[in-house]
Amino acid sequence: MGVMTNAPASVDIPNLPLLRRGKVRDVYDLGEKLLIVASDRLSAFDVVLPTPIPDKGKILTTAALFWFDLTKDVVPNHLISADFDTIQKALPVGIKLDKNWFDGRMMLVHKAQRIDAECVARAYLAGSGWKEYRLNGNVVGHSLPAGLKEADKLPSPIFTPATKADEGHDENISREKLAEMIGTELAEKLEGLTLRVFNVASEHLAKRDLLLADTKFEFGYINGNLCLIDEILTPDSSRVWEKKDWHPGKTPDGFDKQFVRDYLEKSGWNKVPPAPALPQNVVDGTLSRYRDFLAKVTK
Repeated sequence: MGVMTNAPASVDIPNLPLLRRGKVRDVYDLGEKLLIVASDRLSAFDVVLPTPIPDKGKILTTAALFWFDLTKDVVPNHLISADFDTIQKALPVGIKLDKNWFDGRMMLVHKAQRIDAECVARAYLAGSGWKEYRLNGNVVGHSLPAGLKEADKLPSPIFTPATKADEGHDENISREKLAEMIGTELAEKLEGLTLRVFNVASEHLAKRDLLLADTKFEFGYINGNLCLIDEILTPDSSRVWEKKDWHPGKTPDGFDKQFVRDYLEKSGWNKVPPAPALPQNVVDGTLSRYRDFLAKVTK
């Protein structure tokens, strides 16, 4: 039986200042704190799709909370609380949240001075990294051995930063370009932290016969300390594969949005808004992958 898709993709909070609405998350301004609400919206090719994935926001939030806890000794993060009652008490008087909708999809976090760079780590040759390697034999300035295949494992994980775009597509940039943008010392710190968190996550996943192909992090300053912010290691921000499905030469099906991208590629859509609605089987298949991700990662 299919999952019903008549539930709303998101619910607004009247009388609370909306700082920004991302492709998936709504961020509300609480002064020195932020309220991050993960909706059930799904984006592909930088376009928000008209069909929500029920409970996706709760799955993303649960995954992020798990990883924030697992990595908090490697690098601090912005999380204050994800408890519904704690968050409700932190809101201005008179604002009451619908527990059925909001419980499990919210994080109360410290407001950070965001560093405008996506910190990407890659251990396998997939996505934009594979496309670039086919063109010029390297990935964002990293020289790689000749003759690698799609989904091949890299000699060691690499740091490939990108510009941070609230609208449109992030663009890969070299480590040298990042250093020009934010300074050499900070760029080196971000690279070190990114690879350390990536390695901790990879080791955790390896024990569950999962491979972390690539992921992206965001960092910001909170009271002068460099902290992880936004989301971390969710199916939206990461490629995770089952070890048994991995064979160099083809990117395996994972727990990420590739399933939806593949459907849209075959649909004939020109990737210009508006996007087509997703059929029920694609909604069900996407939700199944996200749930499977959560079950395998957090067990």
